[in-house]
Amino acid sequence: MVLFFWIASPAFGTKQNVFVILQSVSVTAIVALGVTVSMSVDGFDMAAGSIVSLSVMVSTATQIYLGLGAFPAIVFGLVSGVLVGVLTGALIVFAKIPDMLAALGSMFAIQGLSLIITAGKSVSKGNGYNGAPAKGDFDPAFLWIGSGTVLTVPFSVILMILVGVIVAVFLERTRTGRLMRAIGSNREAARLAGTHVGAYRILAYALSGLLAALGGIVLAARVGRGDVNVGSSYLLEAISAALIGFAVFGANRPNAFGTVVGALFVGVLVNGLTMFNVPYYTQDFVKGTLLVIALVVSFSKIFNTQQRDR
Repeated sequence: MVLFFWIASPAFGTKQNVFVILQSVSVTAIVALGVTVSMSVDGFDMAAGSIVSLSVMVSTATQIYLGLGAFPAIVFGLVSGVLVGVLTGALIVFAKIPDMLAALGSMFAIQGLSLIITAGKSVSKGNGYNGAPAKGDFDPAFLWIGSGTVLTVPFSVILMILVGVIVAVFLERTRTGRLMRAIGSNREAARLAGTHVGAYRILAYALSGLLAALGGIVLAARVGRGDVNVGSSYLLEAISAALIGFAVFGANRPNAFGTVVGALFVGVLVNGLTMFNVPYYTQDFVKGTLLVIALVVSFSKIFNTQQRDR
């Protein structure tokens, strides 16, 4: 796909456009890596998009409404994501609600909470809560997270790579990550082996919430405002990236490297279609079609050697 777009339009392969693609997928990749962690325990964090919105609203409202700086805004944003993740995990473990239903319930509740926090309005410079005077402004240090560079490389891209490496090492090389994968492979076998399945499942959703909130902070810092329900579009892209990652190198399981590749897959596709002036209203159809193809390649017995042998 990269070769096709590059040959058809040489501007696609310029350094500037490469950074545009990487920066555009940084939020999606970070959120998708959190979804990947939840999938590792056979879960599915559909509340990730709502957590992005909540983090955006909390981090921006902390600065504009409360007049606090970048550090409190980041902390409050991350904590809000962790709390939602813990709540979702607790509903699953203690209330015995199926994963998807619990995540859906959290998603709708958090969407409403995001609206309450800002009285249903966007958070922008100079506008306080519900028409009141603003107490503060966006901290330049906060905005640098979304627009700053390190040796010409956007910081958000560096953060995406760093998070990807951390999640990969966590899932593949640490005892906790391996136990999560064991739970995802066979929950009952993991329980009989002495694993505290409930605690690890709650931890997985808490980490997913943390990364979704981090993605929201990067997004808020990039656009310099807090828009209501801005995270909705990131849910589909994050889930697509995580699921496409199943097909990378025939892994057929949640994996951090595959998720990042999946996010780049979506980013390259959208960028290439945009450069060819493909109407925006057809892009979701193209993305969905390629997602289906990727899943067929990943799971179909026709293409999958391991499943064909079974």
